[in-house]
Amino acid sequence: MNTQIWHGHATAKALAVAGCTALVLAATGTTAQAKAPDAARQTLPAGDGWASEGTGTTGGAAADAAHVYTVTDWAGFKAALAAGGTAPKIIKVKGTIDAVSEGCDSLAAPGYDFDAYLAKYSPEVWGLDTDLSAEPDDSPEGLRRASAAHQDQTIKANIPANTTIIGVGKNAGFKGASLQIRAVDNVIVRNLTFESPIDCFPQWDPTDGTKGNWNSEYDTAVVYGSTHVWLDHNTFTDGSHPDSAAPTYFGMLYQQHDGELDIVRGANHVTASWNVFTEHDKTILIGNSDSESTAAGDRGKLKVTFHHNLFSNLVERAPRVRFGQVDSYNNHFVANGDYSYSFGIGKESQLVAEHNAFTLPTGISAAKVLKRWNVSPLTATDNYVNGEPTDLIAVHNAKIPAETLESGAGWTPTLRTKVDPTRKVPGIVDRGAGAGRVC
Repeated sequence: MNTQIWHGHATAKALAVAGCTALVLAATGTTAQAKAPDAARQTLPAGDGWASEGTGTTGGAAADAAHVYTVTDWAGFKAALAAGGTAPKIIKVKGTIDAVSEGCDSLAAPGYDFDAYLAKYSPEVWGLDTDLSAEPDDSPEGLRRASAAHQDQTIKANIPANTTIIGVGKNAGFKGASLQIRAVDNVIVRNLTFESPIDCFPQWDPTDGTKGNWNSEYDTAVVYGSTHVWLDHNTFTDGSHPDSAAPTYFGMLYQQHDGELDIVRGANHVTASWNVFTEHDKTILIGNSDSESTAAGDRGKLKVTFHHNLFSNLVERAPRVRFGQVDSYNNHFVANGDYSYSFGIGKESQLVAEHNAFTLPTGISAAKVLKRWNVSPLTATDNYVNGEPTDLIAVHNAKIPAETLESGAGWTPTLRTKVDPTRKVPGIVDRGAGAGRVC
């Protein structure tokens, strides 16, 4: 494999206010300067969401020349991550890096055969009463487990503390990768397009539901027990592998996607700004369990801000929230016919959803924007649906009285740099969000 890591950082060049810079400046109202700052050394502005709390988020802005890398392939990216420990580092991504460039077959354990898997575990043969956990290592399920373990090791990349990962230009990103931001502090991820990883070896669980189900692994990005994380101007999409193109086996969708972004296990102080989340089912999860064993590490944490993001053609979880104080403002939600809900109100969540715009197709009620999983009060004011001010809680309660929601999250966000008028949000966000807009 041609592994490339280039050391050193480029001299800043004078840039005309055009292309991606112009879009950002137009969206934010910023005055153009003769020189654009080095985006790789930009830090999260003060007061910009929960990630600015306390020490703030600087990523690898302080990296010396020896800890600035440009990478063009997956091996090079992993090598850059491993170099230099937790010293501040900047990793610039050029082009699209494919974590599974040789395809799923290259990850399969010797002897694994999908047709043999289907033959052995079909409901007509296996039934729906017993899961596959006791299957031996040499069984089709055992070989699937070994194949899955190989994929897990291959596509996951552990991001160290004090790191900035940034795409160069308009076409930088990853396919099939899973970024693991685990138990670290101070990470910035910007200007990248992520095509969701596909699980090459989903597991059939006959006992999941009344008909069984296919279950997959691998989130595009996981913030797990980490603090001070800024995700900015990225695009998250299923890309060339949408669920609509997936086959069915045993009468159930062969699901090969998990989430686009999970923020879990005591993660805290995260800001997601100016991203696009699109073409996905279970999109963002904040807090992964209602269990008391998990709750002990989540209470008082999971503080996350979402602002100026475009949530387009998603099914659900934008986000689904447990425990955290989540501030969602100035986002644009665009639904299609597969829409289920946007905000999931979960256990002990304290969601503030304000100044957001929703574009819903004919026949989709505004009552579906909120979904109650648990009784947790929320604040939802100054939101617009199809250009009209809409009391999301009142509409939900009138249409779905069996899932009555309570108003009043019990806290007031203060970490906001600018709140745009809600009527202008669709135009501002649609022009400014997503990868390829940071120079």
